[in-house]
Amino acid sequence: MTRTTAILLSLGAAIFIALLAWQGAGAVMGALATAGWGLALVAAFHLFPLVIDAAAIAVLIAAPASFADALRARWAGESVNSLLPAGQIGGPVLMARHLAQRGTPMHDAAAAVTVSTTMQSAAQIAFALLGLTAFAAFSTESSAAATHALHLAALGASAVLAVALAAFYYVQQRGLFGRFSRLVGKFFGPHGALASAAHADAIDEAVRKLYRSRGRIAATFALSFAGWAVGIGEVWLALAFIGHPVNWLDALLLESVGQAIRGAAFAIPGSLGAQEGGYLLLAPVVGLPPDAALALSLAKRARELALGLPGMVYLQWSERDWRRRRTAGLPLTD
Repeated sequence: MTRTTAILLSLGAAIFIALLAWQGAGAVMGALATAGWGLALVAAFHLFPLVIDAAAIAVLIAAPASFADALRARWAGESVNSLLPAGQIGGPVLMARHLAQRGTPMHDAAAAVTVSTTMQSAAQIAFALLGLTAFAAFSTESSAAATHALHLAALGASAVLAVALAAFYYVQQRGLFGRFSRLVGKFFGPHGALASAAHADAIDEAVRKLYRSRGRIAATFALSFAGWAVGIGEVWLALAFIGHPVNWLDALLLESVGQAIRGAAFAIPGSLGAQEGGYLLLAPVVGLPPDAALALSLAKRARELALGLPGMVYLQWSERDWRRRRTAGLPLTD
């Protein structure tokens, strides 16, 4: 963990604890406890967007990798992003490594994950704007002040995501991996620098090749957007079990703008504190009590634990199995 990551994680944890204390931890935990066994169904429901997100990666990779490989890679990567202090970088790196261990050339695996991550962020912005537009068009219950705060939060989060996405896309087109590899070579010496630079250049070329495949780009964007949209059901289901049911329009707003706020805080591991603050900001707009809003956030974090801990166990087992096979000279894939 870098010093910057540790500082951001500490800041997020401080905000998280402060919000719980402010709203009353007992009331929040009481609202969460109301869900009971329903939290298991919320976790199970998340398998639907997980499968769709895996399909968004699968359309960008070729044989010998399969959809099952993409699904396991997505599961492991999401687990790392949710539970480890690696920001949003550790997950994609491990996804690419997992696909490479299953037979996909490393440059193709890294390119597929890079492009998929970019398109998922683009779909997230579109989804946030859709939620904001739909709520503005059809809702008549929120106050002017709450609606104004909502607009500022949604547009601000979308703007942060858009700037980060545009910068990420620009550096991809300019040879992100090759430039980074050569920069590392300057600092750490020439040993292996030429080989790594050539490998990084191959990733850059694979990325550019994927962007020229308009059909596959459109498919991964559409699937990513569908994955975000299916997440509406998770919010609707969680709040129903918590005892504060909302309609589908309110669930759309909570999921779309809430995820945009979480995405804008991508530098904070797990977006700790940012997700909770986002739901508290949105709560009055949809008539949700603050304790229920925080309970919703905790329900999502409980789901991350329920799926993420087995994902971390699988990742550890997969890595050991791959090393064992390589050492023993066995086939690296089944």
